[in-house]
Amino acid sequence: MATIGFTLTFWAWDLIAPLASWYGDRLSLSSFEQSLLVAVPVLVGSLGRIPAGALTDRYGARRMFPLAAALTIIPVLLLTVVKDSYPLMLAVGFLLGLGGTTFAIGIPLVNSWFPPAKRGFALGVFGMGMGGVALSGYFTPRIAKHGENLPFLVVAIALAAYAVLAALLITDRPDRPVPAASLAHRLGQAGRLRVTWELSALYAIGFGGIVAFGVYLPTYLKTWYELDPTDAGTKAAGFALVTVVFRPIGGWLSDRVHPALVTSAALAVVALLAIVQAFDPPLNPGGTTALLLMAAGLGTASGSVFALVSQVTPQSQVGSVTGIVGAMGGLGGFVPPLVMGAIYSAKGSYSIGFMLLSDLALAGCVYAYGRMRNVRPEGDDAPPGVSKVAARRP
Repeated sequence: MATIGFTLTFWAWDLIAPLASWYGDRLSLSSFEQSLLVAVPVLVGSLGRIPAGALTDRYGARRMFPLAAALTIIPVLLLTVVKDSYPLMLAVGFLLGLGGTTFAIGIPLVNSWFPPAKRGFALGVFGMGMGGVALSGYFTPRIAKHGENLPFLVVAIALAAYAVLAALLITDRPDRPVPAASLAHRLGQAGRLRVTWELSALYAIGFGGIVAFGVYLPTYLKTWYELDPTDAGTKAAGFALVTVVFRPIGGWLSDRVHPALVTSAALAVVALLAIVQAFDPPLNPGGTTALLLMAAGLGTASGSVFALVSQVTPQSQVGSVTGIVGAMGGLGGFVPPLVMGAIYSAKGSYSIGFMLLSDLALAGCVYAYGRMRNVRPEGDDAPPGVSKVAARRP
């Protein structure tokens, strides 16, 4: 149920991106304005994970999941009436960001039901819900061909059905620790953990890359390779599908090998292939191969980073830490579309953007290998809110 809910709300969160070129033509938007339109829901959904995670620690996913799904219906339906106004589209995009907060609701739910040795894979399976981006990229433009408002109506109905089912079927673990401290105090505790910000940086590269490609890849393919919107959306959906498949693989590998090593290897692949794409290879086969291999690396890294989260975070703080890490990951996806749009507007090329991605991935690769190998799982003797990190390398 958590994975289904994550998938549907992610589809809603990403509804604007597959139709961005259509909105761009309809509203005569510049490349930057179009990028901002698809980036606003990412920003809001990312920041919203911080309170959503902390509230889930307190009130449980049984309440939070149906509530988030039901509230997301409002901006989805509003998209049918504001399509001729760019300022109103931005405002509704702000509200649509609510759909991106469910990640921080599902992680503590799934984490509480599985033993540590299986959490990496279980969280990876939940993370497959980001396949909602793939569903959106593939189905949204095709459904829109039968009626420009139809995609929003279909998603709204699906969210309403899910909200009812989630209220009936989702169950929080009975013995889960319920923090008594205030929301601000719990977020402050999570924010004081060094590992929270280290994981945030790595997740901003891995998951941020996925989000950035999810919202901007259709525009990139349409602009640079001159694909029509439907074909661009289909290829972007294929990219998203690969990230979905490799996320549980990253978690599964992290149950067997230190997740820092998995993260480092995955980001090394991303760094290498981003350089290849910076040289603008032909789409078939060079560009397609490079993009799909980057998708595999980003998906693997996303799964392995949250395997680290489950290792070093006290159970009562998983939601709060997840909220912060998830927010940073989403923010990592907010900036690149704006950068890519601005670079293309100024230089007429995307190469600089891909080289910046390569630099970031390489930095994450080195840090994960050099520093994060020292992270150790929580022990019974660890004081609450403190992660065990070895003072020196093994």
